[in-house]
Amino acid sequence: MQKITPFLWFDGRAKEAMDYYITIFKNSRIINSKTIDTPQGPMVWGSFSLEGQEFHALDGGPMFQFSQAISFYVNCETQAEVNELWEKLSDGGEQQMCGWLKDKFGISWQIIPLQLTQYMHDPDPIKAKRVMQAMLQMKKIEIADIEAAYQG
Repeated sequence: MQKITPFLWFDGRAKEAMDYYITIFKNSRIINSKTIDTPQGPMVWGSFSLEGQEFHALDGGPMFQFSQAISFYVNCETQAEVNELWEKLSDGGEQQMCGWLKDKFGISWQIIPLQLTQYMHDPDPIKAKRVMQAMLQMKKIEIADIEAAYQG
């Protein structure tokens, strides 16, 4: 059992979201899902795992919406992984700047290649600045463009 687990509040789409996310990430599964009858109607509560990270989901109603103040940061090893996750998660959602997107449920994701993090933390501030400037021009992060900026 993990000590801290993100808990996602949906408005009638918890089961749909859980089913959707486990098709996108390879090492994923629904842990449990239960429909509970309430005076307001049926409500789904469940748990699922994406790449070993457990989440809880609940159909809590329309009172609360997701915002970009919270996002899920996904470390990607290859451009192919960036491309695949970017396309799947942004389908029906919104592509944003600097590797951010909002999926069709309103959840924000950062799809980030490992190289970007590595280059942004380079001890040479000139290289790091060039990488930052390149990233600020992109929606989906392109590793080749980040590497070219890093090399100067």
